[in-house]
Amino acid sequence: MLVLITYDVNTESAKGRARLRKVAKQCVNHGQRVQNSVFECILDPGQCKLLKAQLLEIVDLEKDSLRFYYLGNNYKSKIEHYGIKASINQEGVLIL
Repeated sequence: MLVLITYDVNTESAKGRARLRKVAKQCVNHGQRVQNSVFECILDPGQCKLLKAQLLEIVDLEKDSLRFYYLGNNYKSKIEHYGIKASINQEGVLIL
């Protein structure tokens, strides 16, 4: 299923900047960045639960915001993209 993860981490302190880097690193490991703090992740339910738990361990819920949008398996008809930075087919073959 496609899960859109968005976050806003308070970076006024060194701890906040460290949280931001940790959140971004976890998201990069599971999906593709489509905006500065927005990731598209193709996950099965177990992976989604694990990633959510990892991110909730990192963020400070008193200072930061974390959102999950569950677009499901039939997400391709729900997304329209215009402009630069075309999406990578995460379900396709990736050749480096």
